[in-house]
This record gives sequence, C-alpha cells and structure tokens, in this order.
Amino acid sequence: MDPLIYLAGVITLGIAAQWLAWRLHLPAILLLLVFGFLFLPVCGIFTGKTVTAEQLIPDDLLFPFVSISVAVILFEGGLSLKLAELRGTGYVMLRLVTIGVLVTWGLGTLAAGLVFRLDWGISALLGAVLTVSGPTVVGPLLRYVRPAPRIGSLAKWEGIVNDPVGAVLAVLVFEVLREIFQLGEVGLTFFSAASGLLKTAAVGLTVGATTAVVLVTLLRRYLIPDYLQSAAFLAVVVASFTISNAIQTESGLVTVTLLGIIMANQRTVVVKHVIEFKENLRVLLISTLFILLASRVPLEQMKSMALPGVVFVGLLLAIRGVAVYVSTFASDLRRVERLFLAWLHPRGIVAAAVSALFALEFAHLADHHLVPPDLANQAKQLVPITFLVIVGTVGIYGLTVRPVARRLGVAEPNRRGILFAGADSFVRAVAQALQDEGCQVMLVDTNQHNISTARMAGLPTCYASVLSEHVLEELELGGIGRLLAMTPNDEVNSLAAMEFIDVFGRAGVYQLSPEVADTVRQSQVSSHLRARILFGRDVTSARLRFRLATGATIKKTKLSDEFDFDRFRELYGESSVVLFVIDPSGEVTICTSNEDPAPTSGQTIISLVDPVSETATNRDVLS
Repeated sequence: MDPLIYLAGVITLGIAAQWLAWRLHLPAILLLLVFGFLFLPVCGIFTGKTVTAEQLIPDDLLFPFVSISVAVILFEGGLSLKLAELRGTGYVMLRLVTIGVLVTWGLGTLAAGLVFRLDWGISALLGAVLTVSGPTVVGPLLRYVRPAPRIGSLAKWEGIVNDPVGAVLAVLVFEVLREIFQLGEVGLTFFSAASGLLKTAAVGLTVGATTAVVLVTLLRRYLIPDYLQSAAFLAVVVASFTISNAIQTESGLVTVTLLGIIMANQRTVVVKHVIEFKENLRVLLISTLFILLASRVPLEQMKSMALPGVVFVGLLLAIRGVAVYVSTFASDLRRVERLFLAWLHPRGIVAAAVSALFALEFAHLADHHLVPPDLANQAKQLVPITFLVIVGTVGIYGLTVRPVARRLGVAEPNRRGILFAGADSFVRAVAQALQDEGCQVMLVDTNQHNISTARMAGLPTCYASVLSEHVLEELELGGIGRLLAMTPNDEVNSLAAMEFIDVFGRAGVYQLSPEVADTVRQSQVSSHLRARILFGRDVTSARLRFRLATGATIKKTKLSDEFDFDRFRELYGESSVVLFVIDPSGEVTICTSNEDPAPTSGQTIISLVDPVSETATNRDVLS
C-alpha cells in the first residue's frame, strides 16, 4: 500500500468516525479504535497484499509525531481549566492526582502481575501507564453526560492533570528498572528516581511559567499579528515541550499542561481565538492518533489476550472505586458524587502512546544487551494489554456512565430549556407561555424594569449583560441548551449569538431578523456574524413590539384531527406567526425563517395572532 493512501485513509476514517459517533450518540473513541483495528486487515482483503503499519510509517517517525500531538492535546486541555471551577473541591482534586494515582498504581501493578504473569518490574510499569486517563476520553464523555458543574469540573481537572502525573510516574519506573539492570543497586536507583521527580516538577514549572510570561508580554505589546497568533502558540508549545524534555525526560508534558492552565487563567490578554484553533486541531489529532496506533496492534495478539484482558479490566474497575474512596474520604463530596467519580476512569491516547514508547525502548535495550531478552518480550505485551484496557474501559464507561449519572442524579436534565437575551414585553409573554408548558426558561437583560417585571411574573431572570465576560459563570444553565437573542439591538443579538456558539453550538443559537436598512449608507450585520433567524425574515423586534401594542397576543393552541393547522390558518389568517411547536413529550421546536412550520395533530403551537371576531373565536373550541 502506498503510504500516501494509508495516511489519507487514516485522516478520512478518523473524521468519519467522529461524525458517525455524533450521529449515533456513541463515544467517538470506540469507533476510532474499531476503524483502526480493521483498517489494514480490510485493505489487505481488497488488495490481496498483507502490509503492516510499521512498514508504512517507521517507528522513528511515528513516535516523535505522537509525542508532539499529545503535548498539543494536553496544552489544549490545560486551556479549558479555570481555577474558579475548583472552589471547595481543589483539595479533592489534589488527592485524586496524588493519593489516587499511587493507589491505582500499586493495585494495578498487583493485578497485572497476577493476571498476565508478568515480571514485577514490567507489571509496575504497566500499572504506572494505566494510571492516566486524559482529556481525549474524559472530555467527550463529560460533554456526553453533562454532569452537574461541581462534579463535572472535578472530573475534568483530574482527567487532564493526571496525564502528566501518570506519564512522569511511568518514566520514573522505567528509569528505575533500567538502572537496576545496569547498576544492580536498588537504593541508588530509588534515590535517583526521587531526585528525578523533583527535577521534573522544577523544570516543568520553570519552563511553563517562563513561556507563559513571554507569550503574554508579546501579545500585550501587539508584537504578534492576529493572523500568526494561533500558529505562534502551536510553535511555542512544541518548542517548550521539546526544550523541557531535553532538560529532563518527560517533563515536557508537565510544562505544556501548566502553560495551558496559566494562559487560561491570566486576565491580561484574550486567548479565546487560540482556544478555538486548538479545539479544532485536537479533534484532528485525536482522530488520527487513535487510528494510527490501533492499526499497529495485531488482532491475533489481542484475541489471545481477550480472556485475561476481561478479568484485568474488571479488576481495574474495582481498583478505581478503591482509589476514589481513599482519595475522597472525609471530603464534603456527596455519596452520589463519589460514586460517579468511581465510575469514570477511561484510558486514552496518552496510555496508548506511552506504552508503545516503552515497548520500543525495551526492544532497543535488548538489542544492546542491556536488559534480558525475556524482559523485552514481556514488554511487547504492554501495547496490546493497554489497548485492551482502552477498549474495555471506554466501552464500559462510554455505554453506562450516562445512565449511571442519571440514576445517581448528578447529570443535568435534558437541555431543552431556552435562554432569552432580552426581557421586554414580547419576550416575557413568550417565555411565560413556554414555562406554562413545562419548558425551562431564563431571561437576561440590562433593563432593571424588564427584569423586575419578569421576576414578578415568576420568570427566572439574570440582571446582567448577555455579553458580559462573567455572565456564563453567573448563569445556572443546567437544562438549558438554546439561546434566543431577542433584544431590540441587532448588533447585540448577533454578538450574543456568536458568544454562545461555543456553549450551545451553531444549531442552538437563534436571533431575530435584523431591521431592513432604509438607505444605502445604512448597513446590516454581516451574514457570517448572524445566527439562525427566528420566526421569519420580516419578523423583527420593532414589528413584534408594534403588533403587541396594537392588540396582537401570544396564543397557545392544541391541534387535533378536528382543528388542524389548516383550520388554524383559516381562523387567524396569514398574519399569524407560528413561534414554537411543542410535542406531547414536551420537546420544543423553534420556528425559523428557513423552515415552514408544519405542526400536526396532538402538538401545541405558540403563535402571535391578531384579534379575531367573537364569532370566529367561538369556533376555536380546542384552542
């Protein structure tokens, strides 16, 4: 197979797996692994030629790429960590990534030795590798589950921070094993490991903090043009990672994680555009890495270890419960929160990459007669065992964590609720009608009169600017999944929509149609800065307010076989505007300018209608 075809297939299959997982509501990692395992065997069937991934991409090229990719992924994960999220739970997170990691390592070492009959040194190395989880698997699962903010933030922090901690632990174990075989002095090697740990922490903190100061200074003085900033960040992350590793092995992961955390929490310069770039890059890297590494694992080897692998994964699930119990003992976490944490520890790309790296290192050491050949042969089992654990934990947690979270009551309700930007009379009337039908609503406005009137009507409100930097931290968005920007200001509506795209996605943000310009000199907001247009192109804020002032009302009508949508149109005329369609299950469909509403029997419509005669109103017996 041509390496170009192989790489093109890897990228294409990676993105296809991500899309298919989104459509099927499955963890993307599962499909990525399946595609990776089957890619080369299926190609061999069609081409009639058997080829290995090592022949297409040599190890000497692959693993530097994997290392750099993991560094970028961890940096992006660090950018998502806000220190404010750890109020009241910071000490729990610290215990999870220290005590929890040590408990997982110790019990994991014991389990690996008993199940796979490995040398205790290799078992200790495997146990260290499997302490990590990482943002590549925890992040997608948290977005899928949507747990309560406190426990979700704690799980996110642990998943990102324990990656460099676990990787450094694995490196220290490897160094101890190598020195034991070379020097034969256990005491000296453990002293070297302790000093190496301190050196790793010092190098990571120094390089990470220094790099952050340099970046902030350059951005604050506008010494990097806008079009180069994302690329400059990428180059700096790769450079700092490489420099740290050159000074101290595997300290680069600590460096890039700390760099991301520092940049995310500083208030001097804006890095939101960089975060968006890194998020897109992360999706591409994760998709590519999982298929690249999975395609290097022979299926025959995986099958031969299937039974002990199932036993080992089961033991790891129990070990996770013990680690969480010990780490959260005497904390203020509720029992259901501790149970949720105990059922969330999938392994991801860092475990796969580190295990492959150590297997290769042991092979090189055996070639130079620095370790016994049987030890190197056992080290080759690190990769298939790790992939078995990745498949098992991602599969089990991915398919069960959401039902478990709902059963425990720590998952947010279905995000059917609506956030309204604006709280004038029309918005209040619409929000009241939706709330009466069981839809969760929240109104945000800077007009004190509008907010007070809405509160008196029993509507949840927030007195703030929807464009405020801190509004997302103040709002309780549990159960809310869409934004309707309905202020009288077109520019504010557009800016609010763009601000909340990161929160609800483009499919979940809407705004009123902008006013039509009266002269050539007047201009509207550019189309690429607008969200989905509500209700209709001619339904603007000014026209809605005018119609309400002249007698139009918000009306709820339940359709039936006798009184269908055609009868509704006949009664209220073409001037009626259908705003929302509500299914019997409570699902609210928001009407837009691109789709003509077609409600059916059994559904309830909320509409804006003009007054009709008393005779006509009497015919509306089912409204």
